[in-house]
Amino acid sequence: DRGDIFVTATGNKNVISREIIPLIKDQAILANSGHFDVEIDKEALSEFSSRIEEVRPGVKAYHLRNRTLYLLAEGRLVNLSAAEGHPAEVMDMSFSNQTKAVLYILENRESLQPRVYTLPQEIDREIAYRKLESMGITIDDLTEEQRKYLMGWREGT
Repeated sequence: DRGDIFVTATGNKNVISREIIPLIKDQAILANSGHFDVEIDKEALSEFSSRIEEVRPGVKAYHLRNRTLYLLAEGRLVNLSAAEGHPAEVMDMSFSNQTKAVLYILENRESLQPRVYTLPQEIDREIAYRKLESMGITIDDLTEEQRKYLMGWREGT
């Protein structure tokens, strides 16, 4: 009964269960980011409610006897189903990173061991610079003094 926002992320069923719902304080927000729409016991939430209303797209108010609880995205994965989507300006960079990662793996497959790798920084930078170029944006070069400052720790401490 102390929390204002409850977000499940377990991948398990009835994490916010029939027994827990009566303990949640008035005006609390419930969301699931873990697995399907079974982490919050929506059946019990409905049974306990005298009225259910959509207060805005993706937000339902469950009016219990002495309080109201808000469920986001019908208990589905809130980060997917309630999001308004990622703009193309973000997705193009994400897809570029994925494509470049696959090419890196193909080009280096003989020397790579089965483990998790970080995409080399030069690939990340190439994608970032191409993105900025496509937007007509340029980046100033660091002066030698700035580069030296960033590489050291003595000045400013």
